[in-house]
Amino acid sequence: MTGPRMTEEALAEASQVCERIMDAVGRAFVGNRLLLRKVLAASLANGHILFEDYPGLGKTLLAKAFARVIGCGYTRVQFTPDLLPADILGSRVWRQRDGAFDLVKGPVFTNVLLADEVNRAPPKTQSALLEAMEERQVTIDGETHRLALPFLVLATQNPIEQEGTYPLPEAQMDRFMFKLSTGYPGSLEMESEILNRRIAWKQDDPTNELAAAVEPGQFVGLQEVVEQAIYVDPSILEYISRIIRATREHGKVEIGSSPRGGLALLKASRALALIHGRDFVVPDDVKGMAVDALAHRLILRTEVVLEGGQEAEVIEEVVRGISAPTELKDRPHL
Repeated sequence: MTGPRMTEEALAEASQVCERIMDAVGRAFVGNRLLLRKVLAASLANGHILFEDYPGLGKTLLAKAFARVIGCGYTRVQFTPDLLPADILGSRVWRQRDGAFDLVKGPVFTNVLLADEVNRAPPKTQSALLEAMEERQVTIDGETHRLALPFLVLATQNPIEQEGTYPLPEAQMDRFMFKLSTGYPGSLEMESEILNRRIAWKQDDPTNELAAAVEPGQFVGLQEVVEQAIYVDPSILEYISRIIRATREHGKVEIGSSPRGGLALLKASRALALIHGRDFVVPDDVKGMAVDALAHRLILRTEVVLEGGQEAEVIEEVVRGISAPTELKDRPHL
């Protein structure tokens, strides 16, 4: 379930790189450190993120800042009702001079795709992202093209915008590893800091001034560490499985988490372990990622929704109701 154990020096260095990434993003985005840690964890786990919150809370700013800081190429697409799949994927264009069709690649051919207000595009356009998000490839006119690694989709949407929007289908929601909320500033000091930084920036978008905290290859290396070198004990796997199954058996839930939700929780827990400087997962890693990895995968019963029930509350109930393992069953390389 894992490769050779990392040295303490390698773990400390990886953890320091993670802290450096979060510090760099924090120079542009004023917000909760925990939110930055979740964004980093999902990205290290090679997962996509959907930011949902009210307008003006920094969703796009956070996504742009993170894309710049991890040193990868990125493109931004403003989703609109008239956006077509070809506007994202690209198309073949006839070149009369050459007497042949040339592939004009769309903005999806990047490392980080910022899909702004993703729910403003119609379902046909939204579905154009499904293959790219799941398989890291796109098919244009019957020809498959692999995407460069890493490939991450950071999407935003506003929950109160109804006119001209198209709710994301469950199949697409399931492909986002996390659904996060930036939220309002948590204190008066944080609110004032936003204003102070705006004066210092002398511009509304400071991300152009951000320098990369890591090289692209270094970030991909961290993703490989998460995938190959973070140990997951059988007791942790059983713990995650119990959580997933409990979401399907909960009385308030019509449809529970898919197996993909369990994989997302596993990957995110491994990434969080690395951020904390460990090469093995503990139950607190799972607990810390459960709501963000699973809540958006649930469909509650109609009567529960009408009574104001929330998916996150169900996940919290599930986690509280399942005993976490108190010791690892097998850690042969400790």
